[in-house]
Amino acid sequence: MIAFSVLGCGTSGTPVAQNSEANSASGPMRTERARSTIDHTTENQTPKAPASNSNSTGGKWSQSGEPIDTKPFDDAIAAAERSLKAKSSDPVAKLAAADAYFKRGFALTEARQYASALGDYRRALKILPDHEDSLKWEKQIIGIYEMMKKDYPKPGEEPPPLPFKGEKGTI
Repeated sequence: MIAFSVLGCGTSGTPVAQNSEANSASGPMRTERARSTIDHTTENQTPKAPASNSNSTGGKWSQSGEPIDTKPFDDAIAAAERSLKAKSSDPVAKLAAADAYFKRGFALTEARQYASALGDYRRALKILPDHEDSLKWEKQIIGIYEMMKKDYPKPGEEPPPLPFKGEKGTI
């Protein structure tokens, strides 16, 4: 009986030790690595366009991201601009115009068209300098460029949104 208990204790300790070694070596590990904000951009993944295809600012701000249909946003911006032109000092008209630019900018941000989105956030801030969402996202995009150690477009240098040519990428 003593031999059985010694044999039983000796063998039961070994598998536990082997299991903990096996668990520590292959413990709950993620199969994918953690990704930073920079990894989510396509600006580092797409080949650079030749200089002849670059925009008028010297090719520094090439377009990137997914093309999306901005027509609903463009229409909302046009309507808000008309209203603002008719009532330039009306705070409601200013807010509506700033919100219209913000909404298109946010859609462009989701489509990873960061340089174009930055332009819309800045247009919203030009109309309503304390528009919180636009301030937040302008800083966010500038932070992304700074983390990538890249220059970001200065006001007026932002490219237009990518042209939409189909159904893929619709909102």
